[in-house]
Amino acid sequence: MQAPDELMNAFASRTSDRATILVTEDDANMRELVVSVLEGLNADVIAVDNAQTALDYLENHEVAVVITDLRMPGVDGIEVLKFAKNHDPMTQVLVITGYATVESAIQALKIGAYDYVRKPFDNVELYCTVERALEHYELSRENQRLRAQNRIYSESNTLIGRSQAMESVSRLIDSAAAYDCSVLISAQSGCGKELVARQIHLQSKRNERPFVAINCAAIPENLIESELFGHRKGAFTGADRNKPGLFESADGGTIFLDEINNASLPLQAKLLRVLQDGSYYSMGDTELHKVSVRVLAASNRPLPELIQKGEFREDLFYRLKVMEIVIPPLCERRDDIPLLAHYFLNKFARLFQKDVKGITTQVLGSLLRYDWPGNVRELENLVQRMIILTERDMIDVDVLPPELNSAKTVQGRALDYIPPQSLDEIEAYFIQKTLRETEGNKALSAEILGIDKSTLWRKIKRYGLEG
Repeated sequence: MQAPDELMNAFASRTSDRATILVTEDDANMRELVVSVLEGLNADVIAVDNAQTALDYLENHEVAVVITDLRMPGVDGIEVLKFAKNHDPMTQVLVITGYATVESAIQALKIGAYDYVRKPFDNVELYCTVERALEHYELSRENQRLRAQNRIYSESNTLIGRSQAMESVSRLIDSAAAYDCSVLISAQSGCGKELVARQIHLQSKRNERPFVAINCAAIPENLIESELFGHRKGAFTGADRNKPGLFESADGGTIFLDEINNASLPLQAKLLRVLQDGSYYSMGDTELHKVSVRVLAASNRPLPELIQKGEFREDLFYRLKVMEIVIPPLCERRDDIPLLAHYFLNKFARLFQKDVKGITTQVLGSLLRYDWPGNVRELENLVQRMIILTERDMIDVDVLPPELNSAKTVQGRALDYIPPQSLDEIEAYFIQKTLRETEGNKALSAEILGIDKSTLWRKIKRYGLEG
């Protein structure tokens, strides 16, 4: 048996980014043989002589493939298999046994073993089987990482912010999602109106049905009615076939009408009817269509002002405004700027595969002092630009555009304005958010955050995020 100090040294020697293969075998000669067979693989091989040591290693390290003897004193290979799969379902377990029977092999495979080989084994067969297990692990891990990364870092379903204003918005989203009513979202351009609409849809009972978004300002007036309600063949010049509209596509789900303030009065009348009873006529059609669609709408201009000018129907306004969510501009929620900046930094550093770790205090101060006329979208574009331009691991003032370098004060704030969140608070926020989105999967959370599992454990304890 290896001495404790020797074993700790072997564990500590695992410092590369390569995958780890853990070999558990109580026979020293067999253990050395397995390790020598696997030398050519692109992986670090750790060998231990008993199952309990293997369990200790699995609990504190990420392991791609476990190779375990089936029969060992004390805890046997089946227990190692069960623990490995419960701790990390992505880990592939290969059982080696000199006592192979159909029953033991079937038991191991049912529990989740990748494969099994019998002693005495063929060296080439063992090598190829472990190589395939490694490939299976890497593919499974990459698929899981991409799915989780898409959930966590996709703008379409993530709200970032701890300011009182954003907490109020989050509470309104929760309330709106619980009831199948129309919602009017009011905000300046670039504040994330579609993001809020998507959040409402994702939290609602319609979340398994389509979410369809359309910008009413981006489609010519003579085409938008056809886009929304569809048309029959021959309804107008160029209509050479029947075409379903977006309301039909969204049936059972949610439709988001962005910049509804740009809708013409005739189109507003059609929208009012859909909101009243879910019915509409396609262009050129005499048959009434019925749909069950939740309507969310957004405006970047105050609709009451348009009503006074005769440019927007008052009855449609009140139909849409069963609930209203007002998203404040970024200049009114500066407390969220550090979080948003680090969120975008993480997002684009990964996208561009650049090792950019953070933002200097000087740059953060400039971000906090700027007025942000383009709101969150402008901040996102700026962080993206700075990551592209920087040649350092920290974004510094050399990549700031002139308008931010010249921003001296904002609304009476002094140059030495202190951000409300420390870097520790920002880090704790993202660790907690990642753990929540991965449902507590620490191995996956560590990978997404770009740190190893032991570092994640230390930070969880440091910030009191356990439980």
